[in-house]
Amino acid sequence: MSDIHDTAVIDRGATLGENVCVGPHAFIDQDVRIGDDCVIGPNAVILRYTTLGDGCKVHAGAVIGDLPQDLDFADEPSYVKVGANCILREGVTIHRGTKPESVTEIGDDCFLMAFSHCAHNVKLGKGVILANGVLLAGYVEIGEGAILSGLASVHQFVHIGRLAMMGGSSGATMDVLPFMTAKSFVLNTISGPNSVGLRRAGIGAEERKEIKRAFTLLCRSGLTREDALKEIRQSLTSPAAAEICAFVESSKRGICIT
Repeated sequence: MSDIHDTAVIDRGATLGENVCVGPHAFIDQDVRIGDDCVIGPNAVILRYTTLGDGCKVHAGAVIGDLPQDLDFADEPSYVKVGANCILREGVTIHRGTKPESVTEIGDDCFLMAFSHCAHNVKLGKGVILANGVLLAGYVEIGEGAILSGLASVHQFVHIGRLAMMGGSSGATMDVLPFMTAKSFVLNTISGPNSVGLRRAGIGAEERKEIKRAFTLLCRSGLTREDALKEIRQSLTSPAAAEICAFVESSKRGICIT
């Protein structure tokens, strides 16, 4: 049975699942779909064209589905889709896509801490963690299981790879390789593999060694990018090494290095 506070405002055009809790002074707009077992905190705002998966928790003052901060936005339908079992803490903001019918997507099991921001057309993979004050510009893509520490900032169109970690107050205007750690308080600099994160994710010792070797070849060997990739493909056999090569070859902005 749902529990809706008397002061909450819910548009008749919204759809709420089973066992939904809505706190005082929350607002849920038309064309919003809230999954089962969701909790919407006090003063939270869920705006038009937003979908929340089952089991999400939206804390006080979060604003989900507001218009993109893009001067070219033409006020046509676009969307925010939040996966299941996500936690959106106080003051989190997530904006709709900017092009007609485009989507800002938050994967399942993501944890967005207080006052983090996802701009239009951001895509977060499963299990991404954004710490307090993280800022993601438009079209940023974050790979599964990546962690961005407090106040990290990411330029538009940048891709952060799977299981990467960005240190506190770090910045990226270029792509961050999967499995690597970006240094705190500097721009576009990685320091090596995200060893703790890789172990937590169940990446075995041999594959971790290959990730470290791939990092060395790409960033510290003095080889050209093409020769480093060739050496990785010839000498390393793990799926992670192949993923690193594919990431570099698909990068449109270039990659962060040491």
